[in-house]
Amino acid sequence: MDSVPEAVVGTTIACSFILFGNAITQSFMGVPVLLVDFPPPSSPDHADRARLLGRQWPTFWKVGNVFFRPISTLGVLGYGYTAWAASQSTTGRLGDWRAYAISAMCHLITVVHSAINMQPINEKLDALKEPKGRVDSKLAECYARKWIKFNTVRLITPVIAGTLALTQALRR
Repeated sequence: MDSVPEAVVGTTIACSFILFGNAITQSFMGVPVLLVDFPPPSSPDHADRARLLGRQWPTFWKVGNVFFRPISTLGVLGYGYTAWAASQSTTGRLGDWRAYAISAMCHLITVVHSAINMQPINEKLDALKEPKGRVDSKLAECYARKWIKFNTVRLITPVIAGTLALTQALRR
């Protein structure tokens, strides 16, 4: 019976595209708006804007930690399970298990990238609210732009995962 794996993969595909949409929103709308007219480090307004960025950052960070981290993890598990189920299926109805395994790997890359590369940037941006020597506030805009650049991975991997899985799910 393939109905449970079909439900799992359908839900997981939806999660992939939710993550993709979130990455678009953060990278091209949310974070860039925080940087509009950001003063240069030589400006007397720079320190205040850097602190404001630090005070605004927890909203972005909380959404990522509370909502999207579990969805990314579920992507690993959902596609992993579907890959296993497809490999065990005698009907071939689920498609090629390898496509689901690649989709699971894409989500694993997202989770690991978020922990290793994004978390340190998040911590620097968060520390801007009260710099106290823990972070160089002159680099505030650089941190945010680096975050946007690194978030590209979290834009690409879910869309690859979702598209690969969707092509298999629609194969019948």
